[in-house]
Amino acid sequence: METLFVPIEEAARAIGGSRSTVYRLIETGDLERVKIGRRALVTTESIREYVARLSAAAGA
Repeated sequence: METLFVPIEEAARAIGGSRSTVYRLIETGDLERVKIGRRALVTTESIREYVARLSAAAGA
């Protein structure tokens, strides 16, 4: 089964940034956060979409 959500720290590693960067990207709508109980998680789909947008912009 594919992982749908990752913790903030793992999202930061995936994009090569910090926790602060991930929270800023959540605030700007670039990443999607969900709350499960008290845990804040980032959707893996939003991480993939963000990286794809960065790649497309770098190639433009």
